[in-house]
Order: sequence, then C-alpha cells, then structure tokens
Amino acid sequence: MSSKGGGTALSRRNYRLSSDTDKPRSTGIVNEKLLSDYLHHVFPSGKQGPALASLRKSLAFQDVGAHLEMLLCEGESAEDSADQPVEGRLGPQPVVLDHNSGFEGLLFVDDDLLGVIGHSNFSSIRATTCVYKGKWAYEVLISSQGLMQIGWCTLSCRFNQEEGVGDTPDSYAYDGNRVRKWNVTTTNYGKSWAAGDIVSCLIDLDEATITFCLNGQSLGTAFSDIKMGPGVAYFPAISLSFKESVAFNFGSRPLRYPVEGYLPLQDPPTADLIKAHKLLGYIKNVLSTTIDTQEERLLEKDCSLWRLHGEPTVLITLAHIFNHFAPLMCKVYLVEDVLMNFLLGILEGGGSVDEHPLIQQLLDLFWLLMEDYEVNECLKQLMMSLLRAYRFSPIIPDLGFQIHYLRLTTAILRHEKSRKYLLSNVLFDVLRSVVFFYIKTPLRVKEAGLEELIPTTWWPTHFDKEGKDEREHKDESSDERLRRRAYERGCQRLKKRIEVVEELQVQILRLLLNNKDKTTGQASRYIFLNKFRKFLQENASNRGHPTALCPPEYMVCFLHRLITAVRACWDESSRKCPGSINSDVAYVPPQLFYNGKVDYFDLQRLGGLLSHLKKTLKDDLASKANIIIDPAEIQATSMDDLDEDEESGAAQRPFGAVAMGGALARPSWLSSPTLGRANRFLSTAAVSLMTPRRPLSQPEKVKVRTLAVEQRTEEDIEGSHGNDGLLLGRPLEESDQPMADKSLLEIIDGVVMMYNLSVHQQLGKMVVVADDVHEYAAALKDTEEKIARCPTRRSDILEELQKSQKVFAEKLNHLSRRLAWINATIYSKEKMLDIYWLLCVCIRTIEHADNTGSLFAFTPELYLNVAMNAYSALKNYFSPASSMEELPGYEETLTQLAAILSKHFADPRIIGTDIKDSLMQALASYVCYPQSLRAVERIPEEQRVAMMRNLLAPYEQRPWAQTNWILVRLWRGCGFGYRYTRLPHLLKTKPEDANLPSLQKPCPSLLLQRHMAQLLSVDKDMAASFLNSVLNQLNWAFSEFIGMIQEIQQAAERPERNFVDTRQLKVCATCFDLSVSLLRVLEMTVTLVPEIFLDWSRPSAELLLRRLAQLLNQVLNRVTAEKNLFDRVVNLRLPGLESVDHYPILVAVTGILVRVLVDGDRQGTSRAASVLLSDPCFQLHSIQHLLGEGGDSCGSAPPLLSTGSRPVVSALASSVAPPLPSASGAIGSLERKHFSLHAYSDYISQEEKQKVELMLAFLTEESQQAAASTAPTSEDDLCPICYAHSISAIFEPCSHKSCKACINQHLMNNKDCFFCKATITAVDDYCKPTSA
Repeated sequence: MSSKGGGTALSRRNYRLSSDTDKPRSTGIVNEKLLSDYLHHVFPSGKQGPALASLRKSLAFQDVGAHLEMLLCEGESAEDSADQPVEGRLGPQPVVLDHNSGFEGLLFVDDDLLGVIGHSNFSSIRATTCVYKGKWAYEVLISSQGLMQIGWCTLSCRFNQEEGVGDTPDSYAYDGNRVRKWNVTTTNYGKSWAAGDIVSCLIDLDEATITFCLNGQSLGTAFSDIKMGPGVAYFPAISLSFKESVAFNFGSRPLRYPVEGYLPLQDPPTADLIKAHKLLGYIKNVLSTTIDTQEERLLEKDCSLWRLHGEPTVLITLAHIFNHFAPLMCKVYLVEDVLMNFLLGILEGGGSVDEHPLIQQLLDLFWLLMEDYEVNECLKQLMMSLLRAYRFSPIIPDLGFQIHYLRLTTAILRHEKSRKYLLSNVLFDVLRSVVFFYIKTPLRVKEAGLEELIPTTWWPTHFDKEGKDEREHKDESSDERLRRRAYERGCQRLKKRIEVVEELQVQILRLLLNNKDKTTGQASRYIFLNKFRKFLQENASNRGHPTALCPPEYMVCFLHRLITAVRACWDESSRKCPGSINSDVAYVPPQLFYNGKVDYFDLQRLGGLLSHLKKTLKDDLASKANIIIDPAEIQATSMDDLDEDEESGAAQRPFGAVAMGGALARPSWLSSPTLGRANRFLSTAAVSLMTPRRPLSQPEKVKVRTLAVEQRTEEDIEGSHGNDGLLLGRPLEESDQPMADKSLLEIIDGVVMMYNLSVHQQLGKMVVVADDVHEYAAALKDTEEKIARCPTRRSDILEELQKSQKVFAEKLNHLSRRLAWINATIYSKEKMLDIYWLLCVCIRTIEHADNTGSLFAFTPELYLNVAMNAYSALKNYFSPASSMEELPGYEETLTQLAAILSKHFADPRIIGTDIKDSLMQALASYVCYPQSLRAVERIPEEQRVAMMRNLLAPYEQRPWAQTNWILVRLWRGCGFGYRYTRLPHLLKTKPEDANLPSLQKPCPSLLLQRHMAQLLSVDKDMAASFLNSVLNQLNWAFSEFIGMIQEIQQAAERPERNFVDTRQLKVCATCFDLSVSLLRVLEMTVTLVPEIFLDWSRPSAELLLRRLAQLLNQVLNRVTAEKNLFDRVVNLRLPGLESVDHYPILVAVTGILVRVLVDGDRQGTSRAASVLLSDPCFQLHSIQHLLGEGGDSCGSAPPLLSTGSRPVVSALASSVAPPLPSASGAIGSLERKHFSLHAYSDYISQEEKQKVELMLAFLTEESQQAAASTAPTSEDDLCPICYAHSISAIFEPCSHKSCKACINQHLMNNKDCFFCKATITAVDDYCKPTSA
C-alpha cells in the first residue's frame, strides 16, 4: 500500500511560540529550570547517564527542534548499513505481482498489485522479485478456500490453462484445497486451508528446501534438494482457478507469522521504524508526566488518566514530536507495527471501551496536531490494518483475537470526528467494512479449540421410519442422555463466547447509526444511510459480476447485527416519543414505494416497471397520495439515452489493475477486502421534494423530481416543518400513527433487500452440515447393527466393519462440533427470532400496501419473496435446533401469511409471471402441512371462498399444474386408496427427502372441500367450464404420456444400446403424475358434487359424464391390456420413471367409478352405467383386471421379472438395451403376478374392496342386459363424427347431423359447423322418420 500523504510538500503548521525568549518564564506558566527538566525527561538522551544529569545543558523550546533531530539521528550509521542491498535477492522494491509479463490466463489484480482473483480456468502469476541465495519468506492471505497452488517457480517455467505452479519441473507448490504438494507429481501434504487462513511460504536456498506453514504452524519440509545453481532463481508464484482469490504480503506490512532466520522479500523500513518507536516513546513520556507548578516538580502518573487540557507546555512539546511523527503515520507498515500495537496495548487490561478514554484523547490530539491529509491517511491505514487483522486471525476458544480488534475498532469509532471521516470516505468506499460483522466458521475443529470447549460430542441415534430424527428423547439410554446434556452445555459455553463478539459488532453499528452527533455536520446515521444504499445497489446491480458482490456468509452476519442494532435504536426512540409504534410491530409504509424518496434501482415492482407504473397510475397517485410526478420523470427514456448514460457511467468508474495486457480491473470481495477499491456505483436517481408539503386544510399536491442518493439531507429523510420526509404521500388508508425515526425505515427496507439478495440461499446452504450429521449417524448405527450380527468366524468382515465404525465416529465427532458452531452463529434461537421479525415486517408491509388499492402495484416484488422465503427458512432450516411453534404469535402469523398467499396468487395487480408462480408454489407447499393448512382454514370465510373460486377457474390460458396440485392436496386422505405418503412400490425415501411437501402425511381439508362443493353446485357455468378444462388437460397429459412411452419402448427394442434423454424421462414421468392428479381432482369433484355428472337437468351434465366415461375407458384399456406398452415400460424400471406404476393410476380411476356406480342413488348409477357401457371403448375385462381376474392379464404389484428376461439398463440413467436371451436362445417368458387390489391391503380398506366387487358385479349384469337388448344399428344411422352413437341432433340453420355428445363438446370451444363452417344458431333433437 502506498504511503499517500507521507511527503512534506505541504506546509506544516508552525507551533513555535512568539514570546520573548529572554524572559525567565518562556511559557508564561513554567519557569526555565522546570521546563528544562520536563523536556529532558520527555526527550532523554541515550548517551547521558544519571550521574551526568546535573551537568546536562538547559533545554528550552527553541532548542527542542535541534535536540529532537539529534536524538532521531542517533544510530543512523548502523541503519545505513542495514539499508544496503541484501545478497541473494534480485528485483525492484517494493515487491508486487508482475502484471506486465509474469502471468498466464485472465486475472483481476487489485490496485496495490498484491491481491489477485482468478478469472479463467487455471491462471498463474508470479512476483517481480526473485531469490537465489539465503532464506526467504512471504505470506499469502487466503480469501477463498478453493483450488489453488501456491509456492515458488523459476523464470523458465511455462504455464498454461491446464498446468500451473507445481506442474512443471522447476516449480513447487502447496495445495490446501486437495491437501497435497505438487512438483510434476503429487503426494499428500499439510492440512486443508479455509478462507481467513494465512499460508507462509519459506525457501531455504542454503539447504535447498521449501517449507510451508499454516497460521504459523509448520507443515513440515515439503521439498528438499530443489534445483540450484547458476541461473536458477525462484519467484513467489500462484496458480488459481476461476473466482478463487488471495492477497500477498511480501513485506509491505509486518509478517503475521515471522519465522526466525527467514527474511521477508521486501525490506522493512528499518530507519523509519526506529524513529517511530522513539517518537512513540516520547509521546508516552508526555502522557505519563505531569508538571506540578506549585511544588515546581515533575510527577509520574498513569497514562490512562491523561487528558488534553490545553496546557501550552504540553501542547508545544507534543507539536514538536508530531512534526516528525505525523508523516511516519501515513505509511502502512508503521501504522500496523507501531500505532496499532500501541493502541491495542492501551486496551490490554480488558473492561469496557468506555473505561479507556485515552484513545479518545489521542484521536483529539491527532486531529489537532496533524495535517488533515495526514490524519485521514493514518486513520484509513489504521482501519485497513484492523480489518485485515480481524479477518485473518485464527479462531481460538475464547475468540480473543477477534474481541481484541473489535474493541479497538469500537474505541476509534467512538470518536465523533474520526467516525464521520471514516464513514464518509473509508468504511464503504475503501474498505469492505462488512467483514467486521462476520464470524468465520472454523473448518479445523481441533485448532479452533472446540475439543476443549465441547469435550463430549453427541448426535441423534433414533430415527423414525422416514429417516427423520425423533424429537423426543424418551427412548434414549441414560448414557446417551448424559452425553446429550454434556454436549448441550458445551454448546452453551460456545454460544456465550460468540455472543461477546456479536455484542461488540452491534456496538459498532450502534455508533454508525448515531443520529445525535450533529454538532460537527451531518449526523453519522445519514452518512451511513447513503453509503448503505450504495452498498445494496452494488450487490443488486452486479448479480452477474461475482467479484463485486458481498459474499453471502458475510451478508448473513451483517443482517443479524443490523436487525439487532436497528431494533434497539427504534425502541430507544419510541420510548422518547409517546404514541409511536415500537419495533415489534414495525413495517415499511407503502408511500416509500412510490414517493421516490428511496431508490430501488431497477428492482421489479409487483405491477411491472416503475416507468410504466408512473404513466399508468399517475392519476391514482394524484388522487390517493397527493403526488404529481414531474413530467420529465414519466417520459420514456430512449435507448440512445440509456447508451449514453452507460458510457458516461463507465467513463467515470476507475478500475484497479488487471493482468491482461496492462488493463485495469476492479478490486473485489474475493481478494483481500481491505485494499483500496474504485468507486463503482452508478449514478442512480432518487426522488426528493421540489416543494415541501405544507399542512393545509386541503392537502396540496406535491411535484417530485429526481435527486441523487448522496445529495439527500436529513430533512429529505426525517422531514421538518410539515414536510413528511420519507413518509411523503401518505394515502388515506394509512394510519397517521407517528414513527419515531423515519431514517430507520429505510434501513429496515435495506435489510429486507439483503435477505432477498443472498441471505436466504446461504441459510439453506449451511443446512448441509446438519444433513451430513444425520447421514453419518444413520451409517454408524447401521454399521453397529451389522457388527452385532456379524458371525465371530468372519473376523475379516468384522475388522472392516470396525474400521468403518471408527471412521464414522471420528467424522461425527468433527461434524457435531462444527454443527455446534453453526447453530450458535447462524441457527440459534436469537437468529431465528430475527428472521421471524423480518417475516412479520414483510407481512405487515404487504397488508398496509394492499390497503392502498391500485398503488399496491408499486410494492417491490422482493417483499413477497422474502415473506415466502423467510417462512420456508424458519420451517426447514432452523429445526430441530429451534422450533417454530415456540415463536411468539406463531399461529397468528401463519394465518396472516395464509391470507396473503390465498389472496395474491391470483391478484390482477401482480403481473410478473415469476412472482405469480412463486406465490402459487408457496400456497401449494402451505397446504401440505397440517399446521399451515389449519392456518388457511382460519382466514375469513370470504377470503377462503375467493381463493377456492380462483383455484376453480378454467385451466386454459394459465399455469394450472400447481393449482391442480393444491386441489389434490386438499383431497389427499379422502380418496379411494389415497392415504399413502409414498407409493407402495417405491423404496424407502432418503432422510434428506423426508421434508419434501410431496412426502408429507395426508391432511385433507373438509372445510375447503365444502367451499368447493358449494361453488360448483351453485355456479353451473363455472362448474361446466372448470370440468371441461380438467378433462381437456387429462386428455392431453395422458396422450403425451402414451406417446413418450412408445418412444422409450422403441428404443428398448432396438438391438444396439440406446440412450434416452433424461429430460424426456422426466417429462414422461411428469405427464404421468399430472394424469394421476387430474384423475384425483375428478374423483374429488364427483364425490363432493355428483350432480354435476348425474343430474341431467344441468345443461352440461350428460356431456361431461360421456367425456368422463370416454377418458376413463381409454386409461383403463391402455394400462390393463394384456402384454401392453404400459406394462413393458414399467418393467424396465428406468431411473426417472420410478413413479410410473399401475397402482396410482388404477386406484384413481377406480375411485371415480366406485363413486358413480356404487355410492350414488339408483337413477344416477343407472345413468352412469348406461353411459359407460355405451362407450365403444368399454371392456369389462379392464374392470375385472382390478381384482386380478380376467385370465392372462398383465400387471404387477410390483411386477417380477425372471433374471433371464430382465431388460439391460446401464449405469447411466437413460441407457436401455433389449432383454437378454435365455439359455435356449429365446426370450424368456415373463413370469408375473396379476395386478390385484387385494395385494394392497395396507393401502386399501376392506370396505373399498367390497365396493369394487359390487361394482364389477353390477357392470357384469348391466353389460349382459345391454347386450341382450341392443338392436343392430345401420351404419347410416351412426354419428359421422364418432361412429359410436346414433345420430340424435340436427344443427340450425345448415341441417347437418351428429350425436348430441359430439356437438355439445364441440360447441364448448367452437360455434362453427363441423362440415360447412356455418355458424350454428341452435341444436334440435333429431328423430329418424318412421317411413325410413
């Protein structure tokens, strides 16, 4: 890092007094002798001993400058020799990465040429300096833990996109990702590294060895007898894969883990270091000495008690010191080695930061005695050093390092002037200050001290039949109970230590959110607000640019600390403002979404783009919110304007260096986050008031215009003199209850945005550790059971099992401790309450926005997304560590969310297809679980009925699959043989799949079924259109399914090995599942409202019944025909087609038939039987097949193949080959059991079986009677469309004829005649003339 401001080109302040030097009291306070004693005490000469103290020269202020120069020059001759070039090193100083010629591939390099990010497959880069003799070291700060090879290479090494450091003969590397060392060949070496570790690379060219250290611990000699000799010199080098990143320290800063005997590649500033330490000693002398003017003597005192009272003697003395000290404090090495360590030493004793006011006094001194550019640079370097130290400190049991650095950061930020400077210019513009709020997770449990903190480990050992951990501990043994309780105590100890760090992080945020420090300009909170908004914009606008994004693990911690700090500030303000709402019921008022005071960048609104909404809803804004949009705002921006804006924005964005032809690139999150970075925020528009709104009897309409974010003032946010600030444009429906601090609303809005950007995905990602614990626990339990069953004579098997048991137990010990850390930092009860509060904020915000009518369209989509995702996280990610049922107001919140989902999944104000699909999927998941389904039943009846009406809308012209799934879930548990969790023929589901909505136990809703029945019974037109659409989709889905299995069967019959596209298999299975679910909806309908089909006084009843019978016969014939296509494909048992089987589709069809043929009244069953039998596709054999009757019918429950005839399915999921011939050379005969409902006694009740038998007997009798009474029909009398029924209808006006079923079905979709395309005006009954 360059030492900006280190020069003395700018004139320094002159602190010399202009008083008469001949006067006896030169300071006006202290006499000459006392002053001389004081100055000699502060600036002791190293050459003068105590005996010579009486003979020393008297010192006055006019002599201090020369005396100080003399003291600082002492020992310079020795320093000169130290600054001579060191033998064994070649190259320029300072040492940086060679971004001109020493690289291969595409890389991003930071401004200081020390941080690097890989941007291609395997990129390599080396440093500018090499070594050929001696012992040398450099450090690499690991920012991401992926694939990298770090080490040394010679100039002769040639790298490419496949070969990097360690892959060529003269290069040597350590890879902590794969835990190996590389030099052409590779062997195991070292430990795995993690983000936040520091790797030390040591080369001893005297002994020809290379060694690596991880966080100061030697990993042992990696390579010996490395190539040496003339012309051989080694450069530091690295190869790294895409998106991986590191930062180098060649000696520009003090090495974190120096090794005795090894020199850094870059020389430390030795002379400056000696001067800085001397000057710091003089400052300490001033702080520890006080002048007693009454007694005329010097007194020693505690440094910590020193105060800047403005004594001229002290100030002038310090001014002389700072004249030399200030320029040195602009250099990063000196700031980190001298100043930071001095300030940390002040806090060594512990206690609260308030107990150490000396740091505040010192910062006052800095601002008083240093030039502004010097103190600015000093503070910047100090914060960078602190951030780097915090991020790359190893985890120890008491988190002492992290606490140490956070306490100093807090102490510095308590200083108002320093805080405002850092907020305005450093914390978000130069630093990645979010790092301060992150607590990294240790990968190496032992080094982090978790074995001592959690000596006893525990994991679940009891699993239910679905592989889930049983929450109750009643079955555990006493030993297991003791282990669990000891483990829980260890987890509590860990949690308390982590809470100390979290509390310090919250303190830092509370300082940044201070809105009372207005005496020196704008309050800290408003500076933070604008910087925070830019931070959000950067992360929202760079979704495709990962190097510019805040890593999600950082974002999670930042979100939780921000929620804690904001809620504390909110409640503190609400206590001072009686009547204002507290944080428990906080929400974001809807006017923030349309008054333009908060910038939402290009985020999608519920009603579409903001520019579109401003045009279409400008009248509503004027009438409801008294806001008039500036005409310039609603003019469409042409593409030329957009291009110009983009070009101007790009021209204003400086880039950091890129190793790509000398071009420049942005520094990033992925490399060292503490390095300087360019400001890459686009100039986005926010809207502010042109004229403040005044409280008049008739509200005045306010015109608004754009205003850049950084130009906003406190008045624009908080408002004043009748100006509502952020709350401008309050609609009439919105309460006027006061909100204490309007600025906090924008931060809450930002927190919601953060959750939407990456926090939710990260919460889901970290669950994998808990899943691993469950998998290993299940494997260990299975292994122990095998050991118990293993016969004693098989010692070889027993030995292998015991090895496996040991491996599983060791892995579980490690994972259970890691899980304790993750549960404390991410999934604790407090973190769960944060996410729950965020969910409630979103729900209340949506409810308030919904009340505004058409203005609801301005609400950003992210609020609905966060509401759905936060609920999903609470339900799926935080359990079983914390239970959602224990949350305050849980039932009410579930009901509120249910009301939102049920209302808005079909809300016409929402136009985005993605958000509509998300709402539909969320509702579908919601009705799968008993608790959330009960919440749906608790919403007001009017909303329930409206939801069911929307679900029963025709399936055409909309995504209907999720709608159908919702209806199926409301029915599951009531249908024929429909009480299963998983299909009978499927194997036990893996534990991680047991939480899927589709695998939940049936929980039908009788209440919603009644609503559905009432709607379909009363609204005949809706019932007809709904059922017609269901039948249409069933016809399509089953036809597509049959077509696809034909292709699969053809592929299987070819002699060569064939590969079926896995996507085709997936689509095929989906069509089958859709067919089954549509049949279940028909079963539900015919059960709840049988009159829709059987009451022929309803206009479409007969037609619907005939269509139903036609489709049911087609399904039955396809599935039950002897040696049919369906049977052969099911027996292939292809991966991807597991759900395709006889049982689900046959029992769904059976349920419909039983309802119309057995459970109905006599007239209804008679009509149903006559329609079913009159269908030309009807075969009694298909009905007999259900009970295993009917001769050689095929099917299985499940099917069994002889080994000689099983089709060959390769290891690839979609590879199919024909059956192997038997020994005789012919295809073996298929030996199967007949499909029979009797075989599924666990799934079908005895009563249901009896109904099927009654149905079969009834149809057998009816078919016999029909066969006896049916007279032969002339071909001329058959319908020319279907050739299945007699002509029974004549069309007006064209007089063409068909059967009623064909014409009625046709007229539901088209009004033109089949034959002549004339418009049909009427359909009359047709009777054949008797004369014919």
